[in-house]
Amino acid sequence: MTSQRHTVEKIGGTSMSNYEAVRDNIILGGRSKDELYNRIFVVSAYAGVTNELLEHKKTGEPGVYALFAEAESDWAWGDDLTKLIKMLTDINAELFTDPMLKHQADQFITDRIEGVRGCLIDLQRLCSYGQFRLEEHLLTVREMLAGIGEAHSAFNTALRLQQEGINARFVDLTGWRDNDILPLDEKLKLAFDNIDLSRELAITTGYAQCEEGLMRTFDRGYSEMTFSRIAVITRAGEAIIHKEYHLSSADPKIAGEDKVVPIGRTNYDVADQLANLGMEAIHPRAAKGLRQHDIPLRVKNTFEPEHTGTLITRGYVSETPQVEIIAGRKGVFAIEVFDQDMQGEPGSDRKILDVLSRFKTRFITKDANANTITHYVDSNLKQVKRVVKALEEAFPNGEINTRKVALVSAIGSDMQVPGMLAKTVQALATEGISILALHQCMRQVDMQFVIEEDHYEQAIAKLHATLIEPHNHEYAIVAA
Repeated sequence: MTSQRHTVEKIGGTSMSNYEAVRDNIILGGRSKDELYNRIFVVSAYAGVTNELLEHKKTGEPGVYALFAEAESDWAWGDDLTKLIKMLTDINAELFTDPMLKHQADQFITDRIEGVRGCLIDLQRLCSYGQFRLEEHLLTVREMLAGIGEAHSAFNTALRLQQEGINARFVDLTGWRDNDILPLDEKLKLAFDNIDLSRELAITTGYAQCEEGLMRTFDRGYSEMTFSRIAVITRAGEAIIHKEYHLSSADPKIAGEDKVVPIGRTNYDVADQLANLGMEAIHPRAAKGLRQHDIPLRVKNTFEPEHTGTLITRGYVSETPQVEIIAGRKGVFAIEVFDQDMQGEPGSDRKILDVLSRFKTRFITKDANANTITHYVDSNLKQVKRVVKALEEAFPNGEINTRKVALVSAIGSDMQVPGMLAKTVQALATEGISILALHQCMRQVDMQFVIEEDHYEQAIAKLHATLIEPHNHEYAIVAA
């Protein structure tokens, strides 16, 4: 691999489904032939494909993995694999008009899927014996299936670019038929050591098989870790994420497309606050490597290539204290533990955290007073009921109450503006929105308000109108 500074760029699934936009706006983007290279592209599966391979991300409708894991029918998952072949070859038909290239693409993905089918049949047969437990192999099955989607999109993209005269190379990190499973960093170093980035455009799978097992920590966010570690291992000059939208001052569907504006500049601290609310610019663990190696991260809109997007760096602080984004989350459960025996007794919070950890329940924020501790958790009702039962056993003299709420947050790299909190509370009050709880740390990078779920959209729009719109930002809050 050449040592020249290059970029590592991640392309999301919705963008990948529009090949012409990816080619014209991201890969070509008005560049001359000499300017095409010194870039590594980490690609996601086409939109909807991972849902079919695993399960639907929003509705939970089972895909191949979920059907295989449930094993209610020996044939349901196999039938779904057959439907998947048709789905992926139909995508190929839209991408390739040349019959020979389409045949090549169809053969590639069909071989992968039939290979997986054979593996799953053998595994099912093996686990019919009492000594072997299917549960012990399900994470491996999930990773193997997930890798199909990225292999399909990366192979197709490289093949189509080659047809159009670009020296693209398909870099397969999925571990297909590999004999050894290596640590992630070692695997990436091996994959890129012999690639001359000055002459080859690397099209890389977002899934990487490795000793660590990316899905164990990141589940479907694994491609961000692959992207981040490639940037670190290859010493990239900049990491870029191409999405179908800007990293904007609020959700345009709530605050209005004509009112939101790209952020332009911010820091990794703000990115972490967004991730905490489930609105990830990048997963905090993936961002960690970029931050530690001082690699800037840029978030761009695939369909607005002339815009410089939002640049995220380690040391940035806005010159003028201001709010950069209004964000939030619905469907949050408040778990309140009230116990008068807490007063003067250290360790109560540790007992609660032990229960949350046991049930793998993530909390977003918390508050406390002398005898009450409330955690606001990202979970479902079934899991919350289990947590509550365990807390009742841990606090036999306590009262455990739960409530479904929403969180709304104003976030910025520097929000030390006198009176901002009072102004914000007043703005919500004028809309008849009751604040159930509020949090603001001394670091002054965010304010969080706990409100009724029914008021979520109204609160987002009102805070955006109060804290951001009066400044009349145009191109971006701060130009990148």
